[in-house]
Amino acid sequence: MTDIGVRAVRKEVRRRADRIGAATPPGRDRAVDALRAAAVLGVVLGHWLVSALVSDGPTLRTASPLQHMPWLAPISWMFQTLAVFFLVGGHVATRGHASARARGVPYRQWLTGRLTRLGKPVVAVLGLWTVAALALLLSGAEFGTVRTLVKLALSPLWFLLVFAGLTAATPLLTRLNPLWPLAVVLHVDLLRFGLGGPSWLGWVNVAAAWAVPYTLGAAWTRGELERRRSGWVLLGAGAAATAVLVAWAGYPASMVGGPGEGMSNLDPPSLAVVTFGLAQCGLALLLRERLRHTLRRPVAWAAVALVNLSAMTVFLWHQTALMATTATGLLAGRLPGLHTPPDGLGWVGVRLLWLPVFALALAVCWAAFRSFERHGGGRDRRARVVRSHRPSDRGAAAKARHV
Repeated sequence: MTDIGVRAVRKEVRRRADRIGAATPPGRDRAVDALRAAAVLGVVLGHWLVSALVSDGPTLRTASPLQHMPWLAPISWMFQTLAVFFLVGGHVATRGHASARARGVPYRQWLTGRLTRLGKPVVAVLGLWTVAALALLLSGAEFGTVRTLVKLALSPLWFLLVFAGLTAATPLLTRLNPLWPLAVVLHVDLLRFGLGGPSWLGWVNVAAAWAVPYTLGAAWTRGELERRRSGWVLLGAGAAATAVLVAWAGYPASMVGGPGEGMSNLDPPSLAVVTFGLAQCGLALLLRERLRHTLRRPVAWAAVALVNLSAMTVFLWHQTALMATTATGLLAGRLPGLHTPPDGLGWVGVRLLWLPVFALALAVCWAAFRSFERHGGGRDRRARVVRSHRPSDRGAAAKARHV
């Protein structure tokens, strides 16, 4: 591309970014959107880096580089960002519920609107994979391979079930001190690990563990976490507690699950993943002002806004993008970093080269299925991040909701 072409592209990017900035409600806290975008992208990159589909003849099985290289566990600390997502989710939900009550909107109507935004994109994923699974089985694919693919594709849905449950309980969680669900997780782990209790007790933590950052989000809404001291306390205490649990209490260093693990911090959630989440939430709170300052730049804000407009689509379809690339690659044979066992640094290096291909496949999924998210509430949901900004619709734009 010539210099003139590059300048033309930059000018067009700046023009579009300025339009998005002008369409953004002036009171919107852009740091909230930045944290949500970082949380979603962290999960996506984490899955792409630690989830592998290994080809053994006609069979595909899941594997993880953390099985063969456990010393890479610190990588999971960067990409296990669910606590930040629940922090932001709790903050936005409690703020939205308070706004709805102030406007006289009934709880049922408020909840229906929020769950509809989650539900319609999920229906699209379930529909496509139901058809795909049936087609694969009818074509003679091994049941084990089909099961592996479906399980991997639908794995993000567990998170949405928990998130939907916490959203429904928002009126009860609005003033709940985060120490209460933290105490539940502590006692559950004490019973199942320290006193030899039944392993099924761990599933109590599925709700309790993620209620901790969710109720921290409610505390943020109440204004209890505005001082920087709150962020430093959460960061320091969470990091110290996690270090103690990993070094002396036998918890795994990896904050993500993987096939063949004897113990997982995530499936079901453990006390270690909760304390680690507290540290992440503290860091997120400390970064708010810096993010607000950075997002005054039109291009930076435009990128964050675009991710937020399609956050559910990106989250729900990123595993499908991984598998579509893997399946297509099989046509060319057994490719390194895509179908080979993740048993060395060479695999990691090649895997990094595949990330742009996964992103391209995800872009195709986004183009095909983004309408399910944009119209998840029965009308265009762009007002969640930016206003509709057309000259003929300025009056309606001023009334756009952005909670």
